[in-house]
Amino acid sequence: MTQKVSYKRHLAKTITWRVVGTLDTILLSWAITGNPFTGLKIGLAEVVTKMALYYFHERIWVKAGIDDSRKRHIIKTITWRALGTLDTIILSWIISGDPFTGLKIGFAEVITKMILYYFHERSWYKINYGLDKRKRAKKWGRTS
Repeated sequence: MTQKVSYKRHLAKTITWRVVGTLDTILLSWAITGNPFTGLKIGLAEVVTKMALYYFHERIWVKAGIDDSRKRHIIKTITWRALGTLDTIILSWIISGDPFTGLKIGFAEVITKMILYYFHERSWYKINYGLDKRKRAKKWGRTS
């Protein structure tokens, strides 16, 4: 039986991930460009694009049919990172005016974001917010 997942859960995950991801992008962009304002511009531009992309990524994964497992989290991490990195490269290129700066920022965040995203997913896997009662009952060893 498929687990019912509420839209509230996806919105909450979207917001928490965006906070973590934006801070990471700002710091990496600042470090690479040497300009804190460029880092802020890139990070803030991503807020809108990444929240929309992340929300739809979550909705697609609900329907993916892959059991909840570490394998699912790893595959989900990789698909999200590919999408997120492409978005970062394009935005960084547009804001900095330099395609190589976009590539540097995009590739630098591949490692940091994959690590951060994996732990974000594992944390949310342990939280029942927005899940139906079956998961809660299963967690506590109760079945109905």
